[in-house]
Amino acid sequence: MTVARTPLDLDDLVEHWTLLKDEQGLVSGKRGATRLGFAVLLKFYTQYGRFPRGRFELPGEAVEFVARQVQVPAAELDAYEWNGRTVEYHRAQIRGHLGFRECSVADADKLTAWLAEHVACKERRPEQVRVELLARCRTESIEPPTPGRCDRIVGAALRVAEETLTARISARITVESTERIVALVAGADQEEDAVPGVVGVGVGDGEDGPPVLGKIKEAPGNVSLETMLTEIDKLLAVRAVGLPADLFIDIAPKVVAGWRARARVESPSHLRTHPLPLRVTLLAALLHEREREITDTLVELLISTVHRIGARAEKKVTEQLVNAFKKVSGKENILFKLAEAALVEPEGTVREVVYPAVSGGEQTLLELVHEFKTRGPVYRRTVQTTLKASYTNHYRRGLIKLLDVLKFRSSNHTHRPVIEALALVARYAAAGNTTYYPLGETVPVHKAMGGGWAEVVHRTDKRGRRRVVRMVYEVVAFQALRDQLKCKEIWVVGADKWRNPDEDLPQDFAERREENYRELRKPLDAADFIDELREQMMTGRGRSLRRCRQNSSGAVADPATCAGLRQGRAVSTRVGN
Repeated sequence: MTVARTPLDLDDLVEHWTLLKDEQGLVSGKRGATRLGFAVLLKFYTQYGRFPRGRFELPGEAVEFVARQVQVPAAELDAYEWNGRTVEYHRAQIRGHLGFRECSVADADKLTAWLAEHVACKERRPEQVRVELLARCRTESIEPPTPGRCDRIVGAALRVAEETLTARISARITVESTERIVALVAGADQEEDAVPGVVGVGVGDGEDGPPVLGKIKEAPGNVSLETMLTEIDKLLAVRAVGLPADLFIDIAPKVVAGWRARARVESPSHLRTHPLPLRVTLLAALLHEREREITDTLVELLISTVHRIGARAEKKVTEQLVNAFKKVSGKENILFKLAEAALVEPEGTVREVVYPAVSGGEQTLLELVHEFKTRGPVYRRTVQTTLKASYTNHYRRGLIKLLDVLKFRSSNHTHRPVIEALALVARYAAAGNTTYYPLGETVPVHKAMGGGWAEVVHRTDKRGRRRVVRMVYEVVAFQALRDQLKCKEIWVVGADKWRNPDEDLPQDFAERREENYRELRKPLDAADFIDELREQMMTGRGRSLRRCRQNSSGAVADPATCAGLRQGRAVSTRVGN
């Protein structure tokens, strides 16, 4: 790692390049270039925990600053020998003074083991593991190894950690599931050895394109019933492998994501060359992540499909009525003229008194009535009827199948009726052409059944009994599900984006609190966060108050707004005190 050459200000020079009293004693017995060279080596090592690789790593400002302290011209440093017995002796002196030692073989082994256990099991990027290695060396008072040796230690730690983790993961998977995973990348010559009876996990057309694995990797298509059914088949194929739900419960998410990325880009023939634990782990990570992604896709398809059913129904009805629709303007004037004419001649007939009072006469009144019918309750009922027909004849097959593969949950008891409504829909999904739910069946009532849908959901049968229409109830249940999913009042088991909101924080958030807060760019101390927030509020209110005093034209701004800002500022001041 090369030290960044950034200009140093006086504070940096004083803090890092000032010779302390004990350090001045070490320097005092040396002369000329040796004195200056020893001094800069000492201060560089004190700051970075290693020696510079040459003159090019020493900032010119720092050399000038140290030269003035040891009373040796800065140009003398060019005569200092960076190789040989003198510099080796100086390095030994500095190590002894600071309590550091060179990295031995035993030290390298310990560093490798420590990195594998504490770093490489959570962080797979070599550059980040190297940063932790250098920090550990400084903590243990070990002089960092050469760059090449650092690379070897980091590589060994990553390898040991991967072997440990993959052995742990593969041991959690049953023999049957392991065989199914291996079958995903089995070549054509191993086709006969594929596991029999595994639905959707067989091997197909040669090693370059096993159909199931390729199908699982595919991105979803556009919003349609066919896409929904395809994604359902993918999800069932992944689940057929039988991975444990908590397979990666104690593995860092970024590690699982790295394994998934490797399995995504490597060819089946390349995957087959890996040791069995690594091969199984890579494919298990791919299946695990794809199961969550496909579940998310299905939820989004559900939301989009339910919206599309309603939007297309409205569009279809509107197109049917648009030719007959003519917006009548001036409704208030028409009402006034009608009332005035009726009051002037209360005994007259409608044709003689009312029609002449309106511009356009009888035709205008006919258009007004037609507009009300096409935009009022009649229009809404027509849209609802068309929506029900569209759902029943086309989309129902996919949405009902979704209820079989997705598990919907809610942490709020207020939304339990929607979950119960979905259970009722699934229970009677294969009831044929049954118009109503049975009289003895308990039909959950939720908010979506009210409003404009109340008259359509309930209907009076031939015997005068108020019944719940099954297909309309299904439409309303899916619309309620869509609304609650979008606000995450209802969540989906096994999803990522649509998961339980209680699981939004990573499981290791508390353990990695400092790192997480650093990535969020937030202070660890709550008091510091409050102070920062208060300062932002005070600054924002100050700017708003200045704008309130006078706008660009010189006029005074809204007094009520300014008074509110001043009151808020006073409250903030009291809180701060």
